[in-house]
Amino acid sequence: MKDIVDDVSYGCKRDPAARNALEFVLLYPGFHAVILHRIAHLLWIHNLLFIARVISFFSRFLTGCDIHPGAVIGKRFFIDHGMGVVIGETTYIGDDVTLYQGVTLGGTSTQKGKRHPTVGNGVVVGAGAIVLGPLNIGDGSRIGAGSVVIKDVNPHSTVVGIPGKVVRQRGVKVQKVLDHASLPDPLGRCHEIYEYKIEKLEKEIEMLKSLLVNNNVLHNEEIARSEESIHMKSRLPAEEHKSDSE
Repeated sequence: MKDIVDDVSYGCKRDPAARNALEFVLLYPGFHAVILHRIAHLLWIHNLLFIARVISFFSRFLTGCDIHPGAVIGKRFFIDHGMGVVIGETTYIGDDVTLYQGVTLGGTSTQKGKRHPTVGNGVVVGAGAIVLGPLNIGDGSRIGAGSVVIKDVNPHSTVVGIPGKVVRQRGVKVQKVLDHASLPDPLGRCHEIYEYKIEKLEKEIEMLKSLLVNNNVLHNEEIARSEESIHMKSRLPAEEHKSDSE
């Protein structure tokens, strides 16, 4: 019962839109999902597995949150907006954790045993984030909305992106480190240079062709003029000789 009271108190503290405890208890589906899970989990650990799954199924239908009754959830747990949250069977969640809508704490294996995340105390997981596999999210960490986390996160880290990368560690911005996907591509750069040079040479060749064509035209015109001049000169003596005869 004390856990439920703590959930109410923590939820009202985390959500400034909650005007009072009564409104929170009656009208917040995220809180309903947590309460029903706590009941289902109690039945689960007492080996009443089928009844636990029935309550879990009803909770999913009512709240839109799919929380396996085997998942272990600590004190003061809050699901904000409460739609589309998925929490797998072997998930462990510490105290003072907040999840937003659309969060998935899922597995990457079909094998039995630990296959879901372990979330430390004071963690906040943003809307639509996906955390996959038996990894650890350290205490006080923040997972950005829409991120996909597939490896361990150190305590007090801020993770964003796909795949998730640490951008802050204990409030200090982390320097970027080149990974394989961000390394310079020397071959690609060489191709760019070659393409530029080829394009430049093609333009120069076209210019030379144009000059040659123009020169040929001029040369042909000059030859034509020369031939015409020679022809005119060859006609002059014959005309002069004809004049003298007369």
